Amino acid sequence: MKKLILIGRSESGKTTLTQILRGEEISYNKTQYIKFENQLIDTPGEYAQTHTLGRALALYSYEADIVGLLISANEPYSLFPPCITCMVNREVIGIVTKSQEPDANPERAENWLRLSGCKQVFKIDSVTGYGVNELITYLNR
Repeated sequence: MKKLILIGRSESGKTTLTQILRGEEISYNKTQYIKFENQLIDTPGEYAQTHTLGRALALYSYEADIVGLLISANEPYSLFPPCITCMVNREVIGIVTKSQEPDANPERAENWLRLSGCKQVFKIDSVTGYGVNELITYLNR
């Protein structure tokens, strides 16, 4: 699998997705620091939510083959500004998480990710497994 860094706000589903991609049981663990394990880099949401820490994410992205921007399908706004993907010279994909939640609006989240510059967007739900196989197949290509 290609090395993937996950970037998104707190509670967007980065750690849960990391656990699913590793074949682990889902358990909530707050990510307190940038974790490099196997082919996945899990980042704290505070890095994406804090302007001064956001620059560190651009630097850490150079450790990965692919950058994954995550937005929850029930998110009321996007942290990612338009055309942000030009900040790194890596492939950037969008990942809409929590797509099967009752209050989900995955189309809106996908539009935000496309506006940010993501050409490829995956809609997933780590709890139900929806869309996860497509993401795994893409990462293994």
